[in-house]
Amino acid sequence: MTLQQLKYIITIAETGSITTAAQRLFIAQPSLSKSVAELEKEMGIIIFNRSNRGVYLSEDGTKFLSYARQIVEQAELLENEYKSTAPPRRALAVSAQHYAFVVNAFVALVREYGRDKYEFSLRELKTAEIIEDVRTHRSDIGVLFLSSFNREVIRHILQNEEIHFEPLFVAKPHVFVSRSNPLVGRSSVTLDDLKAFPRLTYDQGVKNSFYFAEELHITAESPKNIVVSDRATLFNLLIGLDGYTISSGILSSDLNGSNIVSIPLVSDEEMEIGYITTTDRPMNELTERYLEHLKEYIANYSS
Repeated sequence: MTLQQLKYIITIAETGSITTAAQRLFIAQPSLSKSVAELEKEMGIIIFNRSNRGVYLSEDGTKFLSYARQIVEQAELLENEYKSTAPPRRALAVSAQHYAFVVNAFVALVREYGRDKYEFSLRELKTAEIIEDVRTHRSDIGVLFLSSFNREVIRHILQNEEIHFEPLFVAKPHVFVSRSNPLVGRSSVTLDDLKAFPRLTYDQGVKNSFYFAEELHITAESPKNIVVSDRATLFNLLIGLDGYTISSGILSSDLNGSNIVSIPLVSDEEMEIGYITTTDRPMNELTERYLEHLKEYIANYSS
């Protein structure tokens, strides 16, 4: 298996066609097909299913592609770090679960930075990917939550990877719903009240363990479930389908508009939201400043 073969797989998956991929890669189609066949034989799996309309990923191929992307991305990071004679351009990299306050603090930092040239990174990711980004130093800091349900498992993983968790604040669980949802106007709702509505949760990919979920009460009974991969889709479905999601309760009208409201959820659970960093590298000045913005935004919201 070579890095080039992995790049071939990614390009074919993006185009859905070996012919189109070969044109984009500037190689002959037979050579590309042969390379894919050799990789499939080496791995002992079928990566692409073939049809009259082109090719599409098999179940094994979908998993293989996620690993292939990670390897190629890490290789690109190595090349950027050591092949370039120019100084590193990245100012700060943040990986986080889907929280508006993370974005608000990021916006404040970038505006404050005030340079003509810079490269910041903000990635809203699956929980396992956040931990991996911090472990590999792809990100300077990660933001996620702990609860009585996931704390033991997540802390065990962090300890094994020599990653430190520092709490920021504790939030009582709320549900986000559209302003037109029948539940709006109530002082609080229960899990039983929510059963009539679609539950929206964030996809956790190949590591789809309940312990990695971004939502509290993920094991509670829910007849209607929709899994999404990004915040924009989730909020659109909250509005379009009268769905709900369980989160911290912190909303940003600047980012999310005024069509989403937050209602307290009757629950014994809490969300201990904090940040993670590696223990082998000191925090840089910009990371410390980002945390100041983060804490300031949270404090202003709480007050």
